[in-house]
This record gives sequence, structure tokens and C-alpha cells, in this order.
Amino acid sequence: MSEPPDNIVEVRALTKHFVRKPILPWGEPGIVRAVDGLSLAIPRGTTVGLVGESGSGKTTFGRALLRLIEPTSGEVVFRGSDGAETDVLAADPTALRRLRRSMQIVFQDPYHSLNPSRTAGEIVAEGLIIHGTGSRADALDAAHAVLRRVGLPDESMRRPPSAFSGGQRQRIALARALVLRPEFIVCDEITSALDLSTQARMLALLAELRVEMRLSLLFISHDLHTVAKVSDHVHVMHRGRIVEEGAPARIFGEPTQAYTRALVAALPSHTPERRRFRRTRAALES
Repeated sequence: MSEPPDNIVEVRALTKHFVRKPILPWGEPGIVRAVDGLSLAIPRGTTVGLVGESGSGKTTFGRALLRLIEPTSGEVVFRGSDGAETDVLAADPTALRRLRRSMQIVFQDPYHSLNPSRTAGEIVAEGLIIHGTGSRADALDAAHAVLRRVGLPDESMRRPPSAFSGGQRQRIALARALVLRPEFIVCDEITSALDLSTQARMLALLAELRVEMRLSLLFISHDLHTVAKVSDHVHVMHRGRIVEEGAPARIFGEPTQAYTRALVAALPSHTPERRRFRRTRAALES
């Protein structure tokens, strides 16, 4: 019998419900089931894609997984490289603070997630200072090194976020996560605001860093083409639930669920995933 996969993160029946206020004073409040009993595993060293249309609950899931927002119920288990197993949702503030070094996030909008009054060097060094990993000078040296690693010039240390392009700001956001040497990163729509050439450079950098730093990634996106390129395994999310999962070639070549087929059918006709889907459908219909 083969050994089970070494999962760095296991999510079990995670839910996040929001109370929706009534529009009219006499109306009844409603419940928005943004994440509705979702379970998935992320094997160590892999990229797991989470894809779905806007409003499907992808971003809420990523933030609830990290406890940036409090889930309604469920379980999230994190297994560090040291062998320690932590129930993220049951962690007290001290344990959760320690987990922040191992579990990071890169947000969709780098402009609004970066402090406009700080320089790039200060933004990247802040996490090290908060976690007390050394002196301020040491933290700034580490920030300088990681900013260079993500492809930004030395003068970036002294410049505010407003002095950078969108792609460069996203590299600063990535550097801020990487400087803590995490094992797991949630990438939340990190290429959606970038042009195609900048997207390609960002994805190539992420692929290099994943191998170099032995990272495990949850890659959240509505862009099927990007998810197919970067993911080892894909989960399709619809209305807070996983409706289909599998290898990218199977999901985008032979989708079994109507929702997944609709997503693939909406792809531009020139994409490899759309061409593969057309070939597979033709073979099934012949």
C-alpha cells in the first residue's frame, strides 16, 4: 500500500457565512453562504489551483483558511516541516502569531495592500521587525536581499509604493511574504491586474521561487488559462462549494460538471485549454 501524500494543509468542512442585512426596515436578514462546507488538501511542494467566477467564494476561502477572517465552522490543519501539526482555527493568539511566519498571503491589489507612507524596504522589513527576528538593521538587510531576489533594483528600498508600476508593486507584496521564509502562501488573484507580459514574468518568478524555497501554494484565480499553467491540481468552486477537482489536463480537457464546462466554453478560442476542450468534445460526440 502506498503512503498517503504529505499534506502541508488540510481543510475540512470549512464554512464562512455572513449575515445580510435586509434592504427594507421590515425585511428579514438573510444568510450568505460564502464558503459552504469546503474541504481540500494541499500536498507539500505543490501548487493547488482554486478557480471560479467572481463571487464564488474563492477569496473568502483563502482568508478564512489563514484566519484573516474568522470562519463560521470547520477545521484547518497545518503541518510544518518540523513535523508539528497545528489546528489553525483553535490556535490561541500566541500560536497564531507563530503560524503567520509559516503561512502568508499575497493580495490581489498591491496598491491598497501596501502602506503608502512607507518605503518598499520598510514595508518588506516590517514583518521581521514585528516577529522580533533581529535588529532593524538586520531586517532591512534581509528586505534588501529579497527585493533583489524578486527582480527589483537597489534603489527600490528608498521608494514608496506610488513610485512603482503595478507589476513592481506586486513584486514588493511577494517580497513581503517571502522575507519571513514561509512554507505556504495563498496567492489571491495576484496576476489579475497585470498585463500579459507582466503576468508571464510574475508566474515565471513564482515558479522559480517555489522550487528554490520549497513553497506550497494555493493559487486563487478566475483565469482558467493561468490556473492551468501553474497548478498541479485544480479545484473548481461554485457558490461556496467545490463542484469538480482533478489534474488541469482532465479538468479543462474533459470536464464532467456543467459549471466547469461553461467556464471552459467561455475561454477565448485561441487558448490551449479551449482548443483541448473542443478536441475532447468532438471525440466524445463522434
